[in-house]
Amino acid sequence: MGFSPFIFILILTNSAVPAGDKHKGQNRMEHHTDRYYGDGLIIRRGQIFMMWLDLSRPYNSNTDRLHLELRTGPLPTVAKGTHVIIPLVEELEDDRWEAKIVQRDGNRLKLSINSPPTAVIGRYQLTVATQSPKGEATSTHDPGNDICMLFNPWCEDDTVYMDNGDEKNEYILNDVGRLYYGTENQIGSRTWNYGQFDKGILDACLYALEKSATPPSGWGDSVNVVRIISAMINSPDDCGILEGNWSGNYVGGTSPTSWSGSVDILNKYHKDGGAPVRYGQCWVFSGVTTTVLRCLGIPSRSVSNFNSAHDTDVSLTVDVYFDEKLESIDHLNSDSIWNFHVWSDCWMARPDLPPGYGGWQVVDSTPQETSQGTYRCGPASVNAIRNGQVFLKHDSPFVFAEVNSDKIYWQRNLDGTFTQIHSEKNAVGHCISTKAVGSDERNDITDLYKHPEGTEEERIAVETASRYGSKPDAYASPIAQDVSIEVTMDGEGPRMGGDAELTIVMRNASSLPRTINLHSQVAVMYYTGVVKATVKKDQIPVELLPNEGEPLGNVLCCIYLCSSVRQCYSLHAQVFLIPSPPVGEAVVGKKMAAEISFTNPLPCTLKGVVFRVEGLGLQSVRQITVG
Repeated sequence: MGFSPFIFILILTNSAVPAGDKHKGQNRMEHHTDRYYGDGLIIRRGQIFMMWLDLSRPYNSNTDRLHLELRTGPLPTVAKGTHVIIPLVEELEDDRWEAKIVQRDGNRLKLSINSPPTAVIGRYQLTVATQSPKGEATSTHDPGNDICMLFNPWCEDDTVYMDNGDEKNEYILNDVGRLYYGTENQIGSRTWNYGQFDKGILDACLYALEKSATPPSGWGDSVNVVRIISAMINSPDDCGILEGNWSGNYVGGTSPTSWSGSVDILNKYHKDGGAPVRYGQCWVFSGVTTTVLRCLGIPSRSVSNFNSAHDTDVSLTVDVYFDEKLESIDHLNSDSIWNFHVWSDCWMARPDLPPGYGGWQVVDSTPQETSQGTYRCGPASVNAIRNGQVFLKHDSPFVFAEVNSDKIYWQRNLDGTFTQIHSEKNAVGHCISTKAVGSDERNDITDLYKHPEGTEEERIAVETASRYGSKPDAYASPIAQDVSIEVTMDGEGPRMGGDAELTIVMRNASSLPRTINLHSQVAVMYYTGVVKATVKKDQIPVELLPNEGEPLGNVLCCIYLCSSVRQCYSLHAQVFLIPSPPVGEAVVGKKMAAEISFTNPLPCTLKGVVFRVEGLGLQSVRQITVG
């Protein structure tokens, strides 16, 4: 007796309930995927899952043969792991695709199925092939039976395995986080709705992978997937998810400061057929990156770096060029220091690197510089960055410069060459911050990225890294520093519509009197360090006796200072944040009425005012036009 040609397959989301039950089931509970929207089968690789098959008659193990087939990608191939043939076996073994019959119920079979921890992630189409003395039959594909395979931080043999349960809860299962911005002295925070389990988000993430046009055969490699996601979050090169805009003009899109989560961005991208969403800046790129990585099963977190360098010539230094009169040479000054910059960390082993470089890896989706011809960055080992080992892939030199480069000033000589006149060794990489595990507190993780400033280990890391840059001789000779400058702000700092008063103190550390020219510049700049407009420039002569310090009084928003005396220089840059108005807090578990009251502190009329209100996990974005 053999099979009839027709076979009907039904996957139950709960292997312990009758056919037709659509509740979230045992598989999704055991695979920590029960919070994903919908009733489809979402599983993690390297872990057993259960499935019921409804057949046209009872299965006879003496005469019948049966196996499952999974296909993913446009051209499924057995050799590349995108066409999987799952045989029936007596006993399951680890690290391979296999199925075992664990229960029979009339025409129904309950299977226990094992997958390897290296399986390709993505959406698989499932069919069943049978063979009996009366012939062969293969079931037709039913989209309702598709299987979504994710990375598995709970599986010890998966490259993204994380052993700490609290950290898994934070970096995989938490769908709300905090992003940090401002300056190192005025750190602000905002809530971000990652929403990795929300309606449509898994589909949108898989859509982005598919739209990358990368071979699905490479989607089993966590390093490769992170490279793909880093590229696909931004729009240059590949029509990725977000279009960046730092101009201040956001006509035709949404201002980056208006986003409060990733859900609307990802769903809009998917709904619009891959048209980039307008607009994003670094914290938006990071928030969406963290969402996509968590959704796919890679532990991740958003990280803010204050005084973050943007090195444009792989010198691993931030270079500032002056002419003979100490005027800035703007066309050479392409390097910059952002008030803050936000990227994402992801957690994984790095079998492609020497032992000891797994763990946290930097992935930066903000389009700043290309990597192998594409705007992407990472994953770069945080351990490698800390020790200046920038020869280890991927994009370690760029990340090292962001957190630990020195700021070097150069003056042009009469013959056109440049002489190094000053070096700041603590200019970048301050208060590197992420949300703490299990709380909304800020966790300073600077020590993960760099040794304490000024220590021998930190200097060795900087000089080790510089040997692999485009200016390997930058540390050949020491620079004398006679005069130092310190700037402090009075009170709590400036407020919107008010003045900012700073106190400048200059000190002469030499044994001789110094006649000093203080060059000051007041400017308005973007958080990226790019000057939007210069308000005022000035030059003040100052007489300092040996070992003397002198306060110069209060000035308005002075952010850049340079002093010179007999080829000895001291330079100082100070950036101050003008914060947004505070918003009141809600009480958990209690109803509340929210009244929005906004007072314009500026001596001009604001036009085109729009409030964007989002209740994280309660309601989607609602726009209120004020006019």
